[in-house]
Parts: sequence; structure tokens; C-alpha cells
Amino acid sequence: QVQLVESGGGLVQAGGSLRLSCGASGSIFRVNVMGWYRQAPGNQRELVATITSGGSTNYADSVKGRFTISRDNAKNTVYLQMNSLKPEDTAVYYCKADLQVKVVPNQSVNYWGKGTLVTVSS
Repeated sequence: QVQLVESGGGLVQAGGSLRLSCGASGSIFRVNVMGWYRQAPGNQRELVATITSGGSTNYADSVKGRFTISRDNAKNTVYLQMNSLKPEDTAVYYCKADLQVKVVPNQSVNYWGKGTLVTVSS
């Protein structure tokens, strides 16, 4: 089985920073794209940033220049450094990993973490 566990969420003042982490564990054959998504009350879940195993990144326009996604392939861990936080960044942040499990290594499947709440106060 595969488990994604996020950490690093919390309460921060506008203009502050937080660093989120998400580690994938279990019977993993290969981790492909990893990313962060967020969902605020009443909104759809939206992409924040993704990163490939090779390090190519993609960001939502709303976070470009403020957030940085990175990963440690040896640890199957993805990070999201969030700087210059704004109240509108308040949301539950979810980690996603597109990976292949050992029992079915020829198929890539998305796995989701349970989410971590980020609250930015004004």
C-alpha cells in the first residue's frame, strides 16, 4: 500500500512563509510527477505546482514568484516553500503523487494525501 503524508501546515501572518512537506511511502516502484493542490471552502480543488522526477516544474499563475516546489527523489518527498503568503492562499493543501506500485509496475496511478490546512491571517 502507498501512503502520502503532508506536514508543515499551520497559521501564519500575511507576508510570512511556510514550508510544506509530503513523503510517499509503501510498496513503490517509481514515483513520477508529484504536486501540490489546494482547496478553499466553496472552491474547486486547484493545481498549485507540480514537479517531474527530472525536476521540471509548473506553477499556477497565482503563486508564481512566491512558491517553490522541489523534491528529494531518494526520499520520495516533495516540498512546497511558500513565501509572501496572502490571505487568499488560505486553503487545505493536498499532496499528489503519480506513481507506480510494485505489484503493478506498468501502470501509473495518482495517490493523494489527506491534506494540511494553511491559514494566512491579514
